[in-house]
Amino acid sequence: MRARLHRVWSWIRALSGDDAYERYLAHHARCHGRDSPLSRREFCAREQERRWSGVSRCC
Repeated sequence: MRARLHRVWSWIRALSGDDAYERYLAHHARCHGRDSPLSRREFCAREQERRWSGVSRCC
């Protein structure tokens, strides 16, 4: 039962984007192991900038 709840919780976190920093760390370790990763605060700031810096209107 616990394993099933953990899988559901992981799926919900992935769907909502709540696990973005953990996915970033895994990618960074795989592809950019020599460089140090961004801190959680730096990562969140960059994500906010990426999401909101472009045109955000319908027409």
